[in-house]
Order: sequence, then structure tokens, then C-alpha cells
Amino acid sequence: MAKRPTKTPPPRDVPENIFNEPMTEALSRRYLAYALSTITSRALPDVRDGLKPVHRRILYAMRQMKLNSDGSYRKSAKVAGQVMGDFHPHGDQAIYDAMVRLVQDFSVRIPLIDGQGNFGNIDGDNAAAMRYTECRLTQAAEMLLDGIDNDTVDFRETYDGEGREPVVLPAAFPHLLANGSAGIAVGMATNIPPHNVAELIDASVHLIKTPNARTETLLNYVKGPDLPTGGVCVEPQENIVEAYATGRGGFRIRAKWETEDLGRGRYQIVVTEIPYQIQKSRLVERIAELIQTRKLPILTDVRDESAEDIRLVLEPKTGNIDPQIVMETLFKLTDLESRISLNMNVIGADGAPRVLGLRDCLQAFLDHRKEVLVRGTRFRLDKIAHRLEVLDGFLIAYLNLDEVIRIIRYEDHPKEELMKTFSLSDVQAEAILNMRLRSLRKLEEMEIKTEHKALKAEQKDLRALLKSDDLQWKKITEQLKETRKAFDPKFDLGRRRTELADAPAEMEVNLDDLIEKEPVTVVISDKGWVRALKGHVEDLSTVKYKDGDKGRFALHAQTTDKVMLFATNGKFFTLDVKDLPGGRGHGEPFRLMIDLGNEHDLAQIFLYQGGRMLLVASSAGHGLFVKEDDVLATTKKGKQVLNPAQGAEAQVARIIDGEPGEDGWIAAVGTNRKLIIFPASELPIMSRGKGVQLQKYSGGATLSDAKYFTQEEGLTWTDKAGRSQIEAGWHDWTGKRAQAGKIVPKGFPRSNNFGA
Repeated sequence: MAKRPTKTPPPRDVPENIFNEPMTEALSRRYLAYALSTITSRALPDVRDGLKPVHRRILYAMRQMKLNSDGSYRKSAKVAGQVMGDFHPHGDQAIYDAMVRLVQDFSVRIPLIDGQGNFGNIDGDNAAAMRYTECRLTQAAEMLLDGIDNDTVDFRETYDGEGREPVVLPAAFPHLLANGSAGIAVGMATNIPPHNVAELIDASVHLIKTPNARTETLLNYVKGPDLPTGGVCVEPQENIVEAYATGRGGFRIRAKWETEDLGRGRYQIVVTEIPYQIQKSRLVERIAELIQTRKLPILTDVRDESAEDIRLVLEPKTGNIDPQIVMETLFKLTDLESRISLNMNVIGADGAPRVLGLRDCLQAFLDHRKEVLVRGTRFRLDKIAHRLEVLDGFLIAYLNLDEVIRIIRYEDHPKEELMKTFSLSDVQAEAILNMRLRSLRKLEEMEIKTEHKALKAEQKDLRALLKSDDLQWKKITEQLKETRKAFDPKFDLGRRRTELADAPAEMEVNLDDLIEKEPVTVVISDKGWVRALKGHVEDLSTVKYKDGDKGRFALHAQTTDKVMLFATNGKFFTLDVKDLPGGRGHGEPFRLMIDLGNEHDLAQIFLYQGGRMLLVASSAGHGLFVKEDDVLATTKKGKQVLNPAQGAEAQVARIIDGEPGEDGWIAAVGTNRKLIIFPASELPIMSRGKGVQLQKYSGGATLSDAKYFTQEEGLTWTDKAGRSQIEAGWHDWTGKRAQAGKIVPKGFPRSNNFGA
């Protein structure tokens, strides 16, 4: 069968909109566009009105919906839908979240939206769904929008080209610093805490009078951040000056507290204000957790008795502790003290992001207000010129009223005839034709003349204002002082909430000193369960364990002690007795408290005292001296001290009081029941390592035990009955380090262990 000829497919046309370019260039160009969009249109606020686009669109949309402060409320879902449909092409939930923040008086210093319904709380609870809540503008928001219809700011097309939106709001007060802002863009971020409006206006007025004012001078007016939740700012003054001068820095904010006397030498601490952006419920949970885990032994209880005001009650364990010490401890361990960063990264009037200091931010606001004033003045002059033109036409009509009536009544084209007869403009002729008959009274003519005279005077004043820079700044000063009346410190809205105090002196608070010293018995079972029984248990046979488990280690300790664990991998671990579980149950596995794998186990445990020396050795017979202070571990990972040889394990950890003396000796015994005794001076003092050979082994034997003793003490061991035995002729077993040794003395324990 003959093969069919293969058909060559026709060449495919390459669409014109496909370009060949390297992937890296295409990605970098598109990512740069995304980054710029995020920076300028989402994350950073405008220095002039202090708003991000989403907030600006929300306020403008609510104004268009006539949701004024003295009007009725409207469903938040209606507002979010209007904003999303007309201005903001993003999700309605993102819009609603932005709305919610503008309502919360614990998030913003000056709420811009008046909410009705559940808009969340300081405990961190979310707001109700937008279909349940209602909102309207506040007077402060109306101040930001005041004059927007007078051509005071630029407008641009909306995202769909069917409407127009303001590029920036007129902003009657320095909103950027008043409410602050926070946002993360690509490669940059901003974080500006709220401030007191009255202080900002006072500083702005001073800056108008003294354009070269220094930051230190402005800080005589702006004391520092004024947070919605109050608190106490304890940042040193020199740090505050530097932060506001550079636009970068931070502030330490502490909770405000007081004590209440309960009588009989007891008291309780009441926290009335907490730091900014700290959720109260999580703060209470954290304090309760510290109390439960015994990491905060100076407290017995924490209660949240808050209603409209915050009231957290802290109960100290005893009335003998200084309340200041209690709070200093809480400031270190909890969010009752937090740090608020200052990063005044904003979008300037030219659309470029930059970090500005306090003076530059206020100056940018004043420059914006000046532009608003000039544009609003020109707009008003145009309106006055138009009105004067109309009034001039009315006056001509009154002077020639009969002729005007005749022309309107009998002429076919009265507008053109009026313009020709009386030399009127198109605007004047149109106004005369639209005049009502009732306006032809003599009284109306007098009112027109009065209005004409007043407008002429206003026109003269406005023209003088445009020509004089001094008059413009004087007018801006008057406007700012008038705005300040709404934020007067005498009223709750303008009252400073965050106090400023000197940085407290550093108090050395040792938590161990605050722990109540109580006797306990630390017990570790054979399967690794640890617990602390109350009191010093003498009869350990009464201690109960899980089925199939039994006791292994037991120590009499105090709650202020530390337990040292020596593992077979050569690591030392440290556990605070106060953190150990109680003795009511079976405790907890110690492996949950330290990072020790299942392939390793505990070799020894003892109580830490400090200042002593340890003899540590491995089953391979290597050992060294190490200082007790050098083995103290501060993390769960422990501290590696002894490095056992391949296949060997850490075996011995014996405590020596003080430094090894010249009359000190080391005794080492192997599983082959051979004993070697050599001078302690042959063993080095190290902080970490493998050590040196103590005894030589063969035939699979390993180190069984080792101990240090002095000439005066002599070699002792404990027999199976618990009695201490002494070997008078121990010198017969002396030799050099790393020798094999001789068979142990008669009566030496079959366990090959020296005992305690």
C-alpha cells in the first residue's frame, strides 16, 4: 500500500502583541510596577492629609452619600459597596476593615467615622459583619473634607474612568501625626503613632511665626505620642528629640497602675491603662500563664474587672514585696511595657516616598494648607466675579424696567435684543430672563445694591490676600486656631491621654530572690518522669509511680535551687526546681523540658551551688576536671562539656568542693574490677573536651566509676548495706595515669561503684 504524502502545516502567524525578551527583564519590570503601586497607592500615607487611598475614598464616598455627623446612620455594607463600586477596586472586606479602624477609639486618636453597633473591642474581638453595623462621618472627618467643593485640591479619574476622586483632602488639621499610620510596602514600611491635635496645631502656629524653628523648640509643644489607650511614655528626652529630628526611633510605653490597700498589710495592684495596640485578653492570658508555670511567683492571681474602663487586678503573694518591684518584674516579662517604633516614611506632595522629621511633616502640612487657601480664594473670586456680573445686569434692568419688559414681551429674540440694547453680556441677559416677577420690587433693588457693595469689599480683601504672603499665613493661623477649639484639652477628645515621665532607673530584679523558699524532693523515675514533691521525703518507698515504672534519682532541694542533669552524650542541662511539675500526679517527661534524644539517657543529677569543681569521665576511661559554673546551661539545648569517644558514653560526674589540692588523688575502677589510683594533678582542668586517659582497658572492659579523695580522707566506698568502708592500704593501688591497675581490695562492692 502506497504511503500518503505528508502534508506540511502552513506557517503560523505570530500575533503582534507577543515580544521576545529575557524573562528576568520582564519580571523585574513588572515587579517594579507592582512595588511602586503598593508604595504609592496602598501602604504609605500622604504627608498632606495623612490618609491612604482607601481611607480617603471611604470618607469621600460617605460625604457623597450625605452621611454627615448630624445626619442619620447608614448600613456599613451600603458604604463598603459604594466605595468598592465607584472608587476602590478591591474586596469589600478590605474596605470594611479599614472602616472599622477609623471607628475604634482605641485604635485611632481621633475617630473619623461614628459607628453604631459592634465594631470590636480592645480585647481583640472582631467587629460584627458589615450587614449589622451602621456608620456616619464625625465632625473631625468633616474638617478633613471641608472646602473640597471649592477647587482646593486636584481630582483624578476613578479606576473605571466614569467618575472623579480627590487626590488629597483639604485637611483642616495635621491628620498624619494626629492619628498616625502603619503600613508595609515593598522594601519599605511606615509606622507613625498618634499625637495630640491641640499640641500639633500649637507647634504649627509656632512654625508659621518662626519658619526656622528647631525640633527641640517644637517639642516644647508636641510633648510626644498621645496614644488612644493612654499609658506612660518613659523614653529619655534625648532619644525623643533624635527620633523626631530624624523621623526614625521609638518610644517605651508602660501601663498606668495604682495600688489599693486591702488592710492587714496586704494590697492589690490595679492596671488602669495598657500600652497601645496590646490586646487586653492576650495580656491577661500571658500573666495567668506565667503564674501557672511558676515563672511569676510574686503573684497569686490576675483578674479582668474591666467594664467601659480598663481594670486589671493583680494580687501579690505577700504584702511585704514593694509594688514597684512587682511592676518592674511584670514590665520585663509581659506586654505591660512595649516599644512603639517611629518611622515617618510618607508620600510627599511630589508623589515620592521619603522619611521626614517632625518639622518637615508640619511644614508639608502648612504648605498644603497654603495651597488650599490660595486655590479656595481664587475659586471664591471667580464666584464673586460671576455674581457681580449678574448683579450689574440686574441694576441695569431696574433702571430700564419698562423697556426690559417690552423687549421680553414683544421681541421674538429677547435675549439678543437685551444684549444689543443695554450692552449686556450673555450671562447678564440670561439672568434677567430667568428673573421672577416678584423680584421686581423696590426692596429687591436695595438688597441687590447692598449685596453688590459687600461683594466688592470681599473681592478687594481676597485680592489683597492673594498678593500678600503674610496675610495668607495670618489667615492660616486664624483657621488653625479656630480648628483647635474642637480639640481643646479641656474636653475629653482633646485631653492628653499618654503621660510623659522620666526614664526609670534600672532596677536589678532577681526573680529567684522573690521565690518563696520551700523544701521539695525532686524525683526522676526510671522511665524519665520528673516531679517535685512537697517537703523532704525521707521514706522514698512511699512514692508512687506509674505501672511498670520505678524510682531512679531523688534529691532533697529547695524551690530556689537548680537541678543539673548530666546526660550520656556529655551534655549538662539545667532545670529550675520552681518550674518542675508538682507531686500530685506522676509529673512530666524530662525530655519535654530539655533537648535530649531517645538514644541518650541521664547519667547523674545533682543540685547546683556554684564555685565547686566536677570530675567527669566517659565509659572509655577519659576524664577531666571542669568548673561547676562552666557547665551551667541557659537553654534547652544544654551545654556540651565532655566529648565521649566513638561508641562510649558519659559515665561519671562527681562533685569536688573547691579546687583539687596537691594531696588530691583520683581512683578509677573498671568493669574488669581493676583499680588504679594516681595524683589528681595529672588530670587537667578544662571547660570542654574529651579529657585524658584515666585507666587502660582490654577485652571489652570499660570504666565503671571514678572518684576524687584527699590524703587525709583516704579511699572509701559504700557497701551494699549502706555503710562506709575505708581502705587503709590504698597506696598499694597507686600508679601512673592510664595504667591498667590491680584487682580491687577485698570487700569492694560487686557493683564496681564507690557509692556516695
